[in-house]
This record gives sequence, structure tokens and C-alpha cells, in this order.
Amino acid sequence: VQLQASGGGVVQPGGSLRLSCTSSGRTFSQGGMAWFRQAPGKAREFVKAYRWSGSLQYDADSVKGRFTISTDNAKNTVYLQMDSLKPEDTAVYYCAAATTLGYGANNYAREQSYDYWGQGTLVTVSS
Repeated sequence: VQLQASGGGVVQPGGSLRLSCTSSGRTFSQGGMAWFRQAPGKAREFVKAYRWSGSLQYDADSVKGRFTISTDNAKNTVYLQMDSLKPEDTAVYYCAAATTLGYGANNYAREQSYDYWGQGTLVTVSS
């Protein structure tokens, strides 16, 4: 199973960007998908998660109301739409997939909950 993240780039503050995460080798319809990010000099942190059952989304406080996950099952692709971007959103963004996903932030926000990881795509928010 491979996850391929793409769509990163340079964008001005207030702008938008859409990241893609495409899975090959397996179709994920159970468990969940998530995006994490790692800013320079910082630990990787949770951004947003999506639970296939019920199409539930979970946000880190820092992106609430600005980031949205959507899916295209035919393409085995999950998207992270990022709006109203801020300089502090600058980071390498990683997508991850979990075959099963427990409830609660101690599950969906934990890196250890995810079985597969993409290689990361760089997002730079700068004027």
C-alpha cells in the first residue's frame, strides 16, 4: 500500500491550496484518513482527520473553519482543502491512513493510530 501526497506549493497569506492523497494497492473504506504537518524545527502535529463511517471530520483547533477534507472514492483520493492560509500553516503535510480508527482525540489525533503514511508535500505561506 502506498499513499502519494501532492499539491503543495507557495501561496500568499489568505490564499487557498488543495492537497491530494492518493492510495494505491488498497481501497480504504473503513477506518480513517488524516493529515498531519511538521513545521521547521517542530514536531509533527495533527491537522485534520476523516472517518469513513459517517463521513465525520475532526479538526485541530488551529485549522477549524479553514480546512476541509473531501473524498473521491473512484480515484482513491482524499483532498485537504486549505483556505484562509496563514504563515503559521507553513509545513510539510503528510497524509496517513488507518484501517481501524477509535473514537476520541486520543485516537484520531495520534500518529500511532495510522498504519500507512505518504511522503509529505511542502506548503509555504508567504508574501
